[in-house]
Amino acid sequence: MPRESSRHRIAIVGASSLRGKELKQVMEDRNFPTAEIVLLDTSVPVGTLAEAAGEPTFIKAMDRESFDGARFVFFAGSAEEARDNWKLAHDAGATIIDLTGTLRGVARAAPWIPELDTLLAPPEAKGGKSQGSGIFSSPAPAIIIACTIAAALKKLSPARLALLFFPPASERGQLGVEELEKQTADLLLLRPITQVIFDAQVAFNLLAGYGEASRPSVAEMRDAIAKGIAAYLEGRITIPAVQLIQAPIFYGYAFAGYVEFAGSCEPAKIDAALTAAGIHLPAEGEPKPTNVSVAGDAKIQLARSERDANVSNGMWLWGATDHLQLGTVNAVRIAEELLAPKI
Repeated sequence: MPRESSRHRIAIVGASSLRGKELKQVMEDRNFPTAEIVLLDTSVPVGTLAEAAGEPTFIKAMDRESFDGARFVFFAGSAEEARDNWKLAHDAGATIIDLTGTLRGVARAAPWIPELDTLLAPPEAKGGKSQGSGIFSSPAPAIIIACTIAAALKKLSPARLALLFFPPASERGQLGVEELEKQTADLLLLRPITQVIFDAQVAFNLLAGYGEASRPSVAEMRDAIAKGIAAYLEGRITIPAVQLIQAPIFYGYAFAGYVEFAGSCEPAKIDAALTAAGIHLPAEGEPKPTNVSVAGDAKIQLARSERDANVSNGMWLWGATDHLQLGTVNAVRIAEELLAPKI
């Protein structure tokens, strides 16, 4: 948590999005030192009633004056909002923290996962170019999960690591949630289904790809995650292979992992390494995590590792996390670290 006593003006771009709402709540829950939270959004009318720190407020217009005096500007909405407005925030002197993934390429935002600083120094960390530019990227939840597991297993030197992610409909925002909800109801009532967002049947289904009209495609999402992992780890440790399967779930990121070692490795040793990295593992006899059980928890949760039935040095992992919590808490952690006194 930050140790500065002063309070700061904060702007959240995309405040009405799922990430924006979660980000605001996380800042309140963590008692982030805010003097004012300015809510900005292009997807809802200016003047729409909202709430911040328990007080009524309104969605404000997106212009140069919106960012005046802001210590931090969080981009939590659409890629377009980040791409079209980051220069306004930067010119106003604000430190930018991007949750959309857009500014990594557009503005060379430096990715940062503060939780991993003790295990793996982040690329372009708090000194040098990234600190001077004041533009940071809070990586996508799947990237945080993959980098955390890879960093946790670093000392055990795995020969290979593969992760299969099951992204929820909410990764496509509120519209994705609404489409899955409507598809589910329509199928149960034997009605034609809506396919605007996914261009495919997501309800009661597993998908390795969306319809041709859907963007981003599953392949594009997978490639963005894979590139984000490689950029953060920068070849310093084993880079995991990544695959995505769209699951018919609303919230919560579930995933399976396979790790193989050159020699024998006891499950207890793997579990200890994962726990030391801040990953939560259940006690003996407790149920394995699910996308439902992790709701409201910012930690990555994993079941205890299990040996593969055929490969003697192969281990299976199963985990889940509240992706909205994981991503927004990481973004707030970046701001807290920047406010912490330098030693």
